[in-house]
Amino acid sequence: MVRRNDERRAALVDGAIEVLAREGARGLTFRAVDAEAGVPAGTASNYFANRDDLLTQAGARVYERLQPDEATVARQRASTRDRETYAALMRELVGRISDFRTGYLALLELRLEATRRPQLRKVLTEQVRADLWANVAYHEESGLPGDATAVQLLYLTLNWLIVEQLTLPDVLSEAERERLVTAAVERLTTSLPHPG
Repeated sequence: MVRRNDERRAALVDGAIEVLAREGARGLTFRAVDAEAGVPAGTASNYFANRDDLLTQAGARVYERLQPDEATVARQRASTRDRETYAALMRELVGRISDFRTGYLALLELRLEATRRPQLRKVLTEQVRADLWANVAYHEESGLPGDATAVQLLYLTLNWLIVEQLTLPDVLSEAERERLVTAAVERLTTSLPHPG
């Protein structure tokens, strides 16, 4: 019984992500989530205390789904530790996030909604801060070139590149985006000594 409930909750949260991406936060209702998840009307209200709870869980779920799988992490850990590899990892990251278009668009909607909902802002701030510092820690452990500041600058740079790609995809071609990711890695790590 618990497994079925977990699967249904995941389906509802995934439905919420799709609704957020398509209709924005104003379109996120329990009824819309039930319809998107293909469950009987009233189901979402049995799983979530209120809309804030649903918004918060949708934000957490986006981050879960954006995590690389174990094989990708293992391959990354076995890679060389140079700028070329770092740039390839960042291009792969941009691709993985872009492939989950609805998730990233939902996350943008959640960020906008967080400007009006202090509890959601608190949860998203904690989640984003934890994700950013986990990236810094992973980077420092990996021996890739650059320091914590380079990681933070890449995080900010690549986030806007992804926004551009998902919202106005014809501004830059795929080749231009890949070139810019490579250039960002090279420029942000060139003047810094290798940590190893």
